[in-house]
Amino acid sequence: GRTATTSADAVIDYVTSHNLKVTWLLETHAHADHLSAAPYLQQKLGGKIAIGEHITTVQQVFGKLFNAGTEFERDGSQFDALFKDGDAFTIGNLPVTVMHVPGHTPACLAYVVGEAVFVGDTMFMPDYGTARADFPGGDARTLFRSLRRILALPPETRLFMCHDYLPKGRSEYVWETTVAAEREGNIHAHDGITEDEFVAMREARDATLDMPRLILPSVQVNMRAGHLPPPDHNGITYLKLPVNAV
Repeated sequence: GRTATTSADAVIDYVTSHNLKVTWLLETHAHADHLSAAPYLQQKLGGKIAIGEHITTVQQVFGKLFNAGTEFERDGSQFDALFKDGDAFTIGNLPVTVMHVPGHTPACLAYVVGEAVFVGDTMFMPDYGTARADFPGGDARTLFRSLRRILALPPETRLFMCHDYLPKGRSEYVWETTVAAEREGNIHAHDGITEDEFVAMREARDATLDMPRLILPSVQVNMRAGHLPPPDHNGITYLKLPVNAV
């Protein structure tokens, strides 16, 4: 297979053309549907790569699945910073607070930046609902509680999505909503939905979903902070394909 940097290059072009300075490359979690470009962006733009401290749990689980060997450290040391719930830092003059919002994965974070939140894989736009919770270490009940933490923020808080999909009746991608809109209209988690109702819905829906097409290559790379595994003795890098194990 081959990798490409098309999407990352678009980000680099924007940053350089606007004379911006990169200080952080913030991961919300180890994604299962694409390869992180964090090391490539860091090489081109600088900045520190950060993720939640519970990435070590993900590394333990998938390091075992892929038989990664002793050369693969499972302590999160591939990242420049490991955040825990409540950590605070700044981006320029903007205050940032870290929220640990597990459920989709054990390592998921949301970043509260001023009066906005980058929600990671927790909720989607109101007409699409919420993230799945059936990955290793995921849990629907835990996800519900993480959702309620985010939705307890002021109603005018802006929420920026990690993904958007096109449900029936919508033809354009969108990426921003508010706490108020989610509380009123999220099809999975609007006000009035109980925890038990959410868990029953989420577990039933997840049972019908296929694994993401790119989960096996993605996790092998993203658990390493976006780095490919070390090359074999012939200089070629390989990704493993577990058989009847996922």
